[in-house]
Amino acid sequence: MYITSIHLENFRNYTEGDVVFTDKTNILYGDNAQGKTNILEAAYLSATTGSHRMSRDKDMIRFNCEEAHITLNVMKRDVEHRIDMHLRKNKNKMVYVDRLPIKRTTELFGLINIIFFSPEDLSIVKEGPKERRRFMDMELCQLSRIYLNNLSDYNKVLIQRNNLLRSILYDHKGSAGQLLDTLDIWDDQLVQFGKRVISERKNFIDMLKDVVVKVHEKITGGRETIDIRYEPAVDPEEFAESLKKRRDQDLKYTATSVGPHRDDIGIYIDQNDVRTFGSQGQQRTAALTLKLAEIELVKSMISDTPILLLDDVMSELDEKRRGALIDSLEGIQSIITCTGYSDFIRDRMSPENAGNNRIFFVSKGTVKQVV
Repeated sequence: MYITSIHLENFRNYTEGDVVFTDKTNILYGDNAQGKTNILEAAYLSATTGSHRMSRDKDMIRFNCEEAHITLNVMKRDVEHRIDMHLRKNKNKMVYVDRLPIKRTTELFGLINIIFFSPEDLSIVKEGPKERRRFMDMELCQLSRIYLNNLSDYNKVLIQRNNLLRSILYDHKGSAGQLLDTLDIWDDQLVQFGKRVISERKNFIDMLKDVVVKVHEKITGGRETIDIRYEPAVDPEEFAESLKKRRDQDLKYTATSVGPHRDDIGIYIDQNDVRTFGSQGQQRTAALTLKLAEIELVKSMISDTPILLLDDVMSELDEKRRGALIDSLEGIQSIITCTGYSDFIRDRMSPENAGNNRIFFVSKGTVKQVV
């Protein structure tokens, strides 16, 4: 699959803009704060309904405008699909697929498979568990509608349970006893959806593990061995009992202390926990390995190629890691942002050496194709 074009109206710093992409490598270069990342954000938003920057809809609308519009065309298995997204300041976004409105934005997941890679992802290993959970969730939600629904249901129940814990603690109407009786109902639902989330995350990491080992061996030349492990915060068979044991603590702190919302991924190099004991180079290599393995796994699972968005990552990598990343671009559409395409990238991406690739110059919310 590949994006054929994108049209923006009043999105971020774009009054109006069009970009026509090749199905191979596309480079967007220019100074900082000119609008390069905004194009990637619009593509990601069109695939997942959410911004990789975690921005609110109204924050993505051009200043002094009430609405923003994105039209994205994608070719999937020789069939072109059109996604129209309307962002509104004080209302929910509207989404159309092939000119037909969808009832829930979650229906969009899976139509396009996008892998986003930014400099922040190079810190995924040394940062807290939240970023590694997000790594799992964003890919699983695109791959499995069932997982998306289970995770959504789990998070809704988690919010309701935490609200109930606060209501019980700060009860001023003498109804704490009655509220406490309803906690079992929310616990049962939390366990029901939580077990499903844990099961699918475990399967995902098990499948990813074999690919990670091969990718890491290629990057390091076999000098190190890597292992990744899914580390659930609770044994699914003991989830219900753990909630009961932690109930007094949860009531005290008005937060649910156990469940898949506290899961992590263990990453080990030569049997040492790279999150704690790895060098910065090892941590970056492990992060790059995870992203490249994600590409290969998605390819095999969807029997198609995902779309790769690279936001100013090249400048963060040394020559060897940069080479490993560029080698992975073979046969996959990639859209790359950078402040200036170096001789290394220019040589690899030139039409003589790389075929039908394109280079665009971005300045003040305008895009001009230069190659």
